[in-house]
Amino acid sequence: MVHAYYCGLPGQLAQVGRALGLPENRQKMAVGKQLIKYFCVPCVPTKSNHGRTRNRWYHDRQKWELFKSYCIRDVETEMDIHKILERHPFPEAEHFNWVLDQYINLNGAAVDQDLISGALAISDQVQGEDLKKQTVAEVLADKTGDDLIKEVLRIRKELGKTSVKKYEAMETCVCEDGRIRGLLQFYGANRTGRWAGRLVQIQNLPRNYIGTLDTARELVKKRQTEALKAIYGNVPDILSQLIRTTFVPGPGCKFLVADFSAIEARVLSWLAGEQWRLDVFKTHGKIYEASASTMFGVDIDLIKKGNPEYALRSKGKIAELALGYQGGKGSLISMGALNMGLAEEELPDIVRRWRGSNKRIVGFWKAVEQYALDTVRHGVTGYMPCGIVFDRDVDYLSIILPSKRRLYYYKPEIRQNDLGRDAIHFRGVDQKTKKWGMISTYGGKLTENIVQAVARDLLANSLMNLYRAGFVIDFHIHDEVILEVPEDSGRTLEEAISCMCLLPGWAAGLPLDADGFESYYYKKD
Repeated sequence: MVHAYYCGLPGQLAQVGRALGLPENRQKMAVGKQLIKYFCVPCVPTKSNHGRTRNRWYHDRQKWELFKSYCIRDVETEMDIHKILERHPFPEAEHFNWVLDQYINLNGAAVDQDLISGALAISDQVQGEDLKKQTVAEVLADKTGDDLIKEVLRIRKELGKTSVKKYEAMETCVCEDGRIRGLLQFYGANRTGRWAGRLVQIQNLPRNYIGTLDTARELVKKRQTEALKAIYGNVPDILSQLIRTTFVPGPGCKFLVADFSAIEARVLSWLAGEQWRLDVFKTHGKIYEASASTMFGVDIDLIKKGNPEYALRSKGKIAELALGYQGGKGSLISMGALNMGLAEEELPDIVRRWRGSNKRIVGFWKAVEQYALDTVRHGVTGYMPCGIVFDRDVDYLSIILPSKRRLYYYKPEIRQNDLGRDAIHFRGVDQKTKKWGMISTYGGKLTENIVQAVARDLLANSLMNLYRAGFVIDFHIHDEVILEVPEDSGRTLEEAISCMCLLPGWAAGLPLDADGFESYYYKKD
């Protein structure tokens, strides 16, 4: 499965077989799910089945023969797929990363079961009779109903779902020792190779904003619903904010939580050779202020709280968050520019100024797209000065990263895109629809893939550094690691950060930095 992910293919056996175009008689049999349910899942005792709770092979010999054929076909399909995948070997370094991932998943992370049960009980209580699923559905379906009431109910429905679903998943998944295992899927994010969340989906946990997390947690554990209402008002929102805090260290331990600082901006600047940005990251690191200073020609020392120029920081911040991958006005809006108080007519000027201040990054987008087009069109191998290499064979366009890991784009071809321009199209899993099909890409999107993949390789390197230094890694989210250390061990946050920022040889000159905190539960600091 991981090898299929590495090669830009789906992870499930049936989907891989279809994606690779295996003959029908060599693909996974669709009837398997029914047979597994029949033979491998306990059945309800009835009069017609003579009160049995399991179906054995002798209860339906025809199905049993089909079940054996299904199992044989699975192995044959796996063998056929392996023969195709081995043309693109799985790197040894990635195998070691996978082994470490298994250690992390097997160790798991402890959860506060009192907090989980308290949150579920309070959620049931505040949902109330009039907000039962059926009642809400009926009101939302009523075409003559009040639009404001419908909107409130939609929001309430979403809040309820956010609050409860992850708590329910935790309650379902927790082992007898109070830990949840299997939270991460190695190489789960196609193309970039980043980890994906499983079971509780830790990669998309709601953020916390309140400063009184200790109080809120205790009230939930004691099921003090009225006190929560009196103090915080919106109980579902509080339950949502507390989801992160259900992850706790084991007895006698604490968490060290550390994450890379502006990792994608640093990697992009390093690859593109945008020197002024590299200088910022090597010194004070205030990229939002520095970006605003460069965009608007204002001394960076003036962009501080209390000065009129401080208003420019928000423009620098939104530009940094939205424009690094060839985004424009629409990207600024998607990242919340209008909610920050910026007027829509201001946005094109922000785009123009940011691109004018980051000409090497703009040039990098264009170069990446041209290298990719030339490689697909002519089969030439392209070498970028930053160490990125473009290559292709009969099945793939591949982008070789500085780490020597490859990003694979299956069955590439050049077609016209929606703008009438030549663009690379390839077959893959669409990140929005999660369906296999033809995907169009361009310089900015390829740049995003490259940068996120390099950032992922840096995280993998840091995990290995931490493991070799003896740290216990409970889990990690995006560019953040959560370490469980005994309180009397003497292990410090500074030591952990030092391990994280120890660069691999291929990343020489990259200004890496990290920050973090200690805590007795996981949170967003």
